[in-house]
Amino acid sequence: MKLICLLFLSLSFQLNAQQILSVEKQAQVIDEILADRFNNVLPELMDRAALDMWILISREYNEDPVLKTMLPAKWLNARRRTIIVFYRDSAKNTIEKLAVARYDFGDNIKSAWDKEQEPNQWKRLVAIIEERNPERIGLNYSKHFNIADGLDKTDFDEFMEILPKQLKPKVVSAEKLAVAWIETRTEREMVIYNQLVAITHDIIAEAFSEKVITAGITTTSDVEWWMRQKVSDLGLETWFHPTVDVQRTQNELQGHLYSFSDRPEQQIIMPGDLIHCDFGITYLRLNTDCQELAYVLKPNETKPPQFLTDALAEGNRLQDIFTANFETGKTGNDILLKSLSTAKEEGLKPSIYTHPLGSYGHSAGPTIGMWDSQQGVEGAGDYPLYPNTVYAIELNTTVNIPEWKRDIRIMLEEAGFYGTDGFRYVNGRQTKLLTIPRVKEQLGN
Repeated sequence: MKLICLLFLSLSFQLNAQQILSVEKQAQVIDEILADRFNNVLPELMDRAALDMWILISREYNEDPVLKTMLPAKWLNARRRTIIVFYRDSAKNTIEKLAVARYDFGDNIKSAWDKEQEPNQWKRLVAIIEERNPERIGLNYSKHFNIADGLDKTDFDEFMEILPKQLKPKVVSAEKLAVAWIETRTEREMVIYNQLVAITHDIIAEAFSEKVITAGITTTSDVEWWMRQKVSDLGLETWFHPTVDVQRTQNELQGHLYSFSDRPEQQIIMPGDLIHCDFGITYLRLNTDCQELAYVLKPNETKPPQFLTDALAEGNRLQDIFTANFETGKTGNDILLKSLSTAKEEGLKPSIYTHPLGSYGHSAGPTIGMWDSQQGVEGAGDYPLYPNTVYAIELNTTVNIPEWKRDIRIMLEEAGFYGTDGFRYVNGRQTKLLTIPRVKEQLGN
């Protein structure tokens, strides 16, 4: 029986490798999704932002973060100076997608510049603007959203210098549109997201198992580098280096707020440890961000101590309080303050630091707390919640453990989707502690 269980465990760990598409197939999917977003998502977002023209300007190796998400799959960078113009005619329900560049911008955006006919790229851009005479011209500059602040000073200055005087008053920040483009997910993207989070969970489950961890020998750093290597071996990328830490009876409270320079990199994992990881991957231009917990069984133990099971339940309760406050139009600060108030009324000791997730790991959209800003976040925290957006539901609650004579932090993070039907987790959440070694009933998880 033990041999059969171990074989099943081994097979389950191999499943994630079968979910990864070839590079060629990934490129096909990326370009199909881009076409859908340009044709069906962008027009609505431009109307919502009251912008009829959006201009993105980038130079090779210095890409605007928004334009980078629009690159054709075969392009790893912009080429020379790449200028993209979107023109929305809501009355005719049309959208033009033009590349003021020497090349077509993949299959989705055709070149609108013949250098032999008009050698000056800026003059061709101005001609396109004048032909359409937009009401408002959006450029990517923003005070509070770094991802929406991708237009560099040189390009801005040169553009404004050549722009005719009568058009200059039409230039406005495209912040709302840029953020909306980055944060809004399509139905197909959410199907893919489910698979992406499943792969993330699979890697964590394998990392937090006897296949990787041998109590008394394996260090937290060993596990971190195993996760990095696993991601690379699968042909994926990670957008940040994984972290693994432990809480136990002997040490002081350590958790999300420790300094990375102070965290022991070679801490040996021992029986009785509560292990925590922070881990995320990048695949098909989407990102995950996940924190889970595992317990290292002591000899003769078959499950975690009840006090740790109860502590995890307090973390789950904080998640429930928090996500129940997701409502269209509420700002990140509104959601944060109401959630913290309710949690404290229930006797919890909460900290919430949730961020948008999607095209980037720390993406654009409403910031809902930061670990050092529990009273609200200026700017990004004032941005409202919109449907069809994804968040890293990141938080912790401090729990006193009399058996350990200390407090611990239950640190959790899961991808969550907010849509027209409300909130849901993209691919479930952790409600049971993983165990090392794995107990029989967890082999099917």
